[in-house]
Amino acid sequence: MLVLDTALLPPSERADAYLTTAVGASGSCVVHHEPGPDGTWWKRMEIWRFGPLTMVAVKGSGTCLRRTAEHLRADALQTVSVITQSAGIGSFAWNGQQQRVPPRGLVLANKTAGYEYGWNGSGQSVAFMVDAQHFGLPDATVRAAIPLVHTSRIMPLLLGQIRALHRDADELSAAPGASDIGESLVALTRALVVSIAADRRTRRTIAEETLLVRVLAYSRAHLKDPDLTPARIAHAHGISLRTLYRLCEDGGLSLEQWVIRRRLEGTRDDLIAPEHAHRTIEAIARSWGFGSPAYFARRFRQAYGLAPSRWRHAGSAAGHVPRPSGPPARGSHPSDGADN
Repeated sequence: MLVLDTALLPPSERADAYLTTAVGASGSCVVHHEPGPDGTWWKRMEIWRFGPLTMVAVKGSGTCLRRTAEHLRADALQTVSVITQSAGIGSFAWNGQQQRVPPRGLVLANKTAGYEYGWNGSGQSVAFMVDAQHFGLPDATVRAAIPLVHTSRIMPLLLGQIRALHRDADELSAAPGASDIGESLVALTRALVVSIAADRRTRRTIAEETLLVRVLAYSRAHLKDPDLTPARIAHAHGISLRTLYRLCEDGGLSLEQWVIRRRLEGTRDDLIAPEHAHRTIEAIARSWGFGSPAYFARRFRQAYGLAPSRWRHAGSAAGHVPRPSGPPARGSHPSDGADN
């Protein structure tokens, strides 16, 4: 949800308005703005709530946000944050070290440690934060994980979940399952931290608690792979097929149907996306793992009440996303709790 667009304000009011909004969203900080070629700067800030998690997207000209020990003393709420860069190259500084944050990377930030984050030129960051007490891991463990995030195999899965959530944030934050979505992202972040910075016993406990979340995150990240099978998913997580099926059953979902639903959602979006207008329906379906055009067409009609060709035509004629006439796909958010 858009909460601030400085382009709508007089230049003299922008800095105070932005700082007030930033402090309200994430706590005390100092913000510096980099003027553009015309000598002015601009920012757009969007904020969504998902239960225990707050997601913030900032887009605009160059910036630097700094949190120090002084800000820590001024804040009653301590948080753990994950920051990603959607456009441009981010810069993260912590404990005397600085690193670049490309679009395929992310960083972990702990308010108690203090940090700086920003970019030059134009860019966009998407971050989320959660109360440190709710996160449930010792401060020392979180701090130890900060410089090691890039070594975790869970990092790409977490980044994929953040991207998916941000893409549909307006819709998902208003859905009944918004809190569950937030909890699943917190669980995946907790799994990332313990995978690189916790003792063996804690790693084993958290791994068991977050196994379904990681299975679904892995599956979403590989939806376009035609060889995404239950056997491959089980092998990637070091479990048997029987354990995988029991895990999904206990979580109230059918893994095969979950994968089909997510692939259908991908084809549905691509069919009406202008950048895919030159591609055939068959090519789009194949790129999402559907090898049989007839099977794809049948499942698409069952899910959305329209043939793929009619869906594409309706979207092209309307100039926006058409409303499906069939029953809505269940469990369509990134955590996807129930999907039978």
